[in-house]
Amino acid sequence: MSSESVFSMFAILPMILVVVYGLFILMGLYALYLIIKFLIRAIAALDIYLEEKRNGRF
Repeated sequence: MSSESVFSMFAILPMILVVVYGLFILMGLYALYLIIKFLIRAIAALDIYLEEKRNGRF
C-alpha cells in the first residue's frame, strides 16, 4: 500500500462521517416533527373526548 493511498483514505473518512452525522441529525429532526404532529393530534382527540364526556353523550 502506497503512502498516497493511505493519506487519501484518511482524507475521505472524515467526509463520510460528516455525511453520516448529517443523516442522523436529519432523521432526528424528522422524528421530532412526527412526534410533535402526533402530540397535537392526541391533544385534539383528548379535547374532543373530554367535551363529549362533559356533555353526557356517552
